[in-house]
Amino acid sequence: MRRAGLGEGGSGNYVASGYSVYEEENEHLQEGLRAKVSALKSLSIDIGTEVKYQNKVLEDMDSDFDSTGGLLGATIGRVKQLSRGSQTKLLCYMLLFCLFVFFILYWFIKLR
Repeated sequence: MRRAGLGEGGSGNYVASGYSVYEEENEHLQEGLRAKVSALKSLSIDIGTEVKYQNKVLEDMDSDFDSTGGLLGATIGRVKQLSRGSQTKLLCYMLLFCLFVFFILYWFIKLR
């Protein structure tokens, strides 16, 4: 017994060839989908690698900021200790000297 459309009749060849066209189209679409999936996979792997690298950079920056904060805290503590003592006059002279130097540097940069 033959199935309808798959036999060796005149209209059966038309149906069988239509089936073949659909199979070819499906295979072509499958290949396109495989290519897109592999591109997405490589992209997600690259994103994961970049995220790991950025996390490492952020951790390094965090430790650098912590060490800088500790250094700055110690420096502020020394400045406070200087201001409490009788050396306030010396501190004022240092501050004025720093302002003078910054003003001179600003003036040189502005003239360029």
